[in-house]
Amino acid sequence: MKHQLWHGNVVRELILVEDFTDGFDLIADPPPEVGKLRRYLSEFNRYIDNNADLIPNFAERHRYGEVVSTAFVESTVNQVIAKRFAKKQQMQWTPRGVHLLIQLRTRVLDGTLDNDFKRWREQR
Repeated sequence: MKHQLWHGNVVRELILVEDFTDGFDLIADPPPEVGKLRRYLSEFNRYIDNNADLIPNFAERHRYGEVVSTAFVESTVNQVIAKRFAKKQQMQWTPRGVHLLIQLRTRVLDGTLDNDFKRWREQR
């Protein structure tokens, strides 16, 4: 399954999981762990199916020297956002505050914040 997803073969991965879970029907008197595994695989497959359009072909990206890791994004989220949600912090952000911060940060990064300020200034 991991190999198929790495190569962007979402349809093949969905088929593999379905084939694998069909094998559970062959087990007479399955232990509770089988039901748990079946549920996890079902949730995993649903997630993959719902996000199929967003799953890149990492192998192809790797061949062309493109970034295949999201570690830098996860690290930024942990440093900038998650830390403020921690209960040990004196100040915490509300979900609305985080949403507004992300909007502001996005405008800074894509260079549209200056235009927003100019437009607001002209409206006065």
